[in-house]
Amino acid sequence: MNMKLKTLIPALAASLIALAASPVHATGYPDKPITIVVPFPAGSTSDMIPRLLGPLMSKSLGVPVVVENRGGANGSIGAMRVASSAPDGYTLLMATTGVLAINQWIYEKPTYFPEKDFAPIVNAASTPNMIVVNPSVKASTLKELVALAKAEPGKLSFASAGNGSTSHICGEALKVLEGVDIVHIPYQGPAPALQDVLGDRVSMICDNLSNVVQQVRGGTLKPIVVTAKTPSPQLPDVPASPQAGSPDLEAGIWYGFVAPAATPKEIVEKLNKAFVDALRDPQVTSRLESLGLTVIADKPDAFKAFIAQESARMQNIVKQSRARIP
Repeated sequence: MNMKLKTLIPALAASLIALAASPVHATGYPDKPITIVVPFPAGSTSDMIPRLLGPLMSKSLGVPVVVENRGGANGSIGAMRVASSAPDGYTLLMATTGVLAINQWIYEKPTYFPEKDFAPIVNAASTPNMIVVNPSVKASTLKELVALAKAEPGKLSFASAGNGSTSHICGEALKVLEGVDIVHIPYQGPAPALQDVLGDRVSMICDNLSNVVQQVRGGTLKPIVVTAKTPSPQLPDVPASPQAGSPDLEAGIWYGFVAPAATPKEIVEKLNKAFVDALRDPQVTSRLESLGLTVIADKPDAFKAFIAQESARMQNIVKQSRARIP
C-alpha cells in the first residue's frame, strides 16, 4: 500500500464516522406529521395563527401539520416541551414575545434560555397592545382611568395572560409610569383573562389588539389607549400612547416560530419557506390584517437578531418594573 493511500484511508474513515454522527439532514424531509406546539390554551391569537397556516403548510410540505396546545407558566411548559424534543424539524414552537424575550428575565429560575435552546425560523406577525376596560368602569380616556385609580387605590384590577406575559408587563408599566395602585390578576392564557374582563369580574386588560378588536367593535369592551407610538389602522379613533399623554407606555406582541436548537439549517430554511409562503397567501394576509396584525414573514437570521434586540429591551422593562416570579 503506497503512502498516499495510507493517508487517505484514515481521513475517509473519519469523514464517514462524522457523517453518521451528524444531525438528521433534510433529505426526505418531511416524511411524517409536523407538530406545532402552542404554549397557551386554545382561543387566543397565538393559537389562531398556526391553525390558519397549518392547512397551507400541509399542502406545500406534503404532510399533516397539527397544532398541540400545551399551556402554563407563561408559555414555559410548552417551550420546554419543544426545547427537549429531537432537533429534526417535526416539533416546532409558536413563540411569542413573552416566551422568547421576557421569561428568562422575569422568572427567578428560568427553565430554558431562548438563544441557547431554540433555532429561529420566522417572525410571523406582530400587533400592538391596547388597554380596554369593562363598560362599567367610569373612564373613557387614559387620564380619566389614572384619575380613577388614584382616587381609589387598589380597587381597580387588571387581568393578564399570565405572569410575564406582555399584558402583565404592560400593566406593570402603567403602574410605574402613572404612579397608580392597580391589582394584577394573572390567568392561564389570554382567553380566560378576557372572559373575566367581559364578565366584569376584572376591571381591565392590556391585551394584544388582535385579541380584543372584535369586542371593541362590538361595544362589549371600551377602548382606552393603543400602547404604541401611532394609532392602529384597525381602530384609528383610539389614541396611541403619545396622544393619550403617556408616550413611554409602549407594549406589543409578536408571534414567531422556532425549532429545537441544532435543527439542521436546511430544515430550518425549508420550514421558513413554507411559513413565509403561507403568511403571504392573500386570504391569510387579509385575515391577519383584519385582526390588527402586521405580517412580517422574515428570514431566520433576521428573526434571530430581532429576538436578541427585543430580549435586551424587555430585560430593561422588567428591571424597571421590578416584576419577578419565584
